[in-house]
Amino acid sequence: MTASLTEGLVPILRRPVPAALRRRAALHVLDWIGCASLGATTEVGAVFRAEAAGWGSGPAAVLAGGRHPARVAAFANGALGNVHEMDDLHKEAIAHPGPVIVPAALAAAEATGATGPAFLDAVVRGYEATIRLGRSMGPGHYRHFHPTATCGFLGAATAVGDMLRLDDDALVWALGNAASQAAGLWQCRHEPVMTKQLHTARAAEAGYAAAALAAGGLTGPRYILEGPQGLFGAMAPDGDPGRVLAEADGPWLLAQTSIKPWAACRHTHAAIDAALLLREAAGTSGPDRITVLTFADAIGFCDRPNPRTSIEARFSLQHAVAVTLLDGPPTLASFEAGAIDRPDVAALRSRIEVRLAEPYAAAYPRRFGSGLRAELADGSMLETSVPDALGDPENPLDDGAVIAKAVSLLAAAGLGSRADTIVRAALALPEGGTPAELTARLVADQNGEV
Repeated sequence: MTASLTEGLVPILRRPVPAALRRRAALHVLDWIGCASLGATTEVGAVFRAEAAGWGSGPAAVLAGGRHPARVAAFANGALGNVHEMDDLHKEAIAHPGPVIVPAALAAAEATGATGPAFLDAVVRGYEATIRLGRSMGPGHYRHFHPTATCGFLGAATAVGDMLRLDDDALVWALGNAASQAAGLWQCRHEPVMTKQLHTARAAEAGYAAAALAAGGLTGPRYILEGPQGLFGAMAPDGDPGRVLAEADGPWLLAQTSIKPWAACRHTHAAIDAALLLREAAGTSGPDRITVLTFADAIGFCDRPNPRTSIEARFSLQHAVAVTLLDGPPTLASFEAGAIDRPDVAALRSRIEVRLAEPYAAAYPRRFGSGLRAELADGSMLETSVPDALGDPENPLDDGAVIAKAVSLLAAAGLGSRADTIVRAALALPEGGTPAELTARLVADQNGEV
């Protein structure tokens, strides 16, 4: 038989990781730490901490929750990075690798005593597997399935397999058994529930389990992706399996992963950026009626004129644009009850229409762009356009902005007094710092230690 896609993927994942990319990976780890530390303070964080506590002690840190077995830490921490919708994103994959890959790799690094560079290499390779699969699955998959979860299983198994030094055969088994568990239905976004966090938690934990079991000899299907009853056949009606191995010698795909500045669904971000431009251009002449010009998935996921909860507000183009026009750059509080219930925000939301428009529709998902068309109070018309959301590779946040975001999230999580030590420990990973030193600092902060 011919080599399978997972067998062809293994040598792509084995390539050496450049030192410069490790430094970029450390920024993504820091970004996850900020997002997850704040997620740990929420109600969903408490639920997962309580679940972890029932599994006893172990070597791996659960944010704000002590130390537990590595698989349990991967599970609990896997729930935390996506709570506030500030996690990183690869556009074509339409997947958020960080919330799945980083906690799985971090738990394995603590269990194995890995060095910082080895840990970052595993993170880069996990991102690669998730993104290569995600960009191949096609829009038919995204209509029903959450790619961060379905494709994250493969990335978590890759990262943990790298930490466990699986040989090629064992890594193929791990990938096969991880992909055989792929799951995550989008129905959860239509109801005010916590299931989205279970998606990422399960992907991190099950990917870890697949790699650990492969290390013990558990075999897995080689043709899990392209086989007649494999992932593409079952879940990707218009997928392109060949893209999994395309551009095998190309740049590592972590370098094409966006970091998000705003605490809302990524589909709203270019509209937020366009609202900031409109706010500046309009001056004292406030907008009367506004049309958001965007792409189909932004409408499908985020056309919510009357959000009732913070989750719904984070998935509302109308709310994101309204609160930005009124207040400027949105903060975490912009998507909480105090902002949702404000009469001026609600009134402006009611005057915002959402419309499919070019060039944004045709450019998606290669580009996440949006525009605003506004009729001002004085009767004049004004239009703004943002072809690439802030934080995308074409419109990047600089390193200082990424660090500042993490510091602000750590402060919101109650870790502000020691944020500088956490930042230093994360940024030291490429130069010989260790994951154990990083998590020791996090645990110390959470326990109030110096």
